[in-house]
Amino acid sequence: MAHSTSEPELSIVPGIIAAGRYVAFHAGLECGEERWQIVSTAAGLVATGDHLLESPHPFPNRQEWRATLTPDWRVTGLEIIWSVGERRLHAVHGAEGAHWRARFEYGGQTREQHGDYPDICEVDYVSPLFSTFFLARRDFAPEGEHEFPVLRIGPPWMAVSPERMLVRCVELGQLETSRGRLDAKRYLVSLPPRSEEEGYTFWADRQGIVLESFQGPQPTGTWMKLVEYTGQPLGGLQGEA
Repeated sequence: MAHSTSEPELSIVPGIIAAGRYVAFHAGLECGEERWQIVSTAAGLVATGDHLLESPHPFPNRQEWRATLTPDWRVTGLEIIWSVGERRLHAVHGAEGAHWRARFEYGGQTREQHGDYPDICEVDYVSPLFSTFFLARRDFAPEGEHEFPVLRIGPPWMAVSPERMLVRCVELGQLETSRGRLDAKRYLVSLPPRSEEEGYTFWADRQGIVLESFQGPQPTGTWMKLVEYTGQPLGGLQGEA
């Protein structure tokens, strides 16, 4: 994709909206973490994260990332520095209206990619925050569902794989968190036409902050769990539901 980013021009009060830390697990054992924050700027929103996986994870690596978003949570850009040992890949993605472009640099090689990015489309990446971003743009009633196009970004080049994503709200309940017991919704994510058995599930609070995600379609086998949170009260980035 050719390198480009765009940021909306509007005035909002700068400041940290939220920050936190997820702990990562593999086969029930702690294997890393992601520290993140979301900041409002004069141009929109900026989210940053440092995603680190270590042994006993079978593929230790580090992903440092920075995403730009509009005030209504549409992703407009994503920059990634992916490190595996001494190897380092740099990827820069950006939206130009209804088009998405990216550029990848690794080992002296450069590749580019481009494609469509309609307003209904979302971006999916390793951080649980990207689930928060698409939940913020949709209303999910109990047993409700939304299906939409998605740009999935990941190894080996941190390039885009266009897919369709189906997200269903499958359960209401309460979850024990670092801030106490919270009302939450559980979502099931799949990629049609693949079955939901190949998907994954996660719990999120009333405004879409992911509290715990799992490696499969059932809430067993934790992948990421929110263990630290600062900012607005846990229970919503934008106040009470």
